[in-house]
Amino acid sequence: MFQIVYITTPSIQVARELASSLVEKRLVACVNILPGVMSVYRWEGKVNTDEEVLLMCKTAKEKFAGVRDHVVGVHPYKVPEIVAVDVADALPAYAQWVTDETAITAEYLSQRESEVKRI
Repeated sequence: MFQIVYITTPSIQVARELASSLVEKRLVACVNILPGVMSVYRWEGKVNTDEEVLLMCKTAKEKFAGVRDHVVGVHPYKVPEIVAVDVADALPAYAQWVTDETAITAEYLSQRESEVKRI
């Protein structure tokens, strides 16, 4: 099966940029962007309440490390929320779509090679 990875971001702009980069790199198949999430948390000894934007990312389980590493590398938070939850069951065709869209294909590798040559 696959996973849903939850990631919070400080703004819609950061959420859109992060979602696009995750999908473009085939680290996730799909990202739902949910603005207006109210988070209450303790940080550096203080209780905070902030509005955040939540990303719900659907990905193949074996892609989690890549998702995590990418998010850590570009996220503005010192300690970003990156939480993966295994999906117990789903429409088989949807689960297959997630697998297919996160697979590295010959077409994808060819496209990346062309992009590198242009640089």
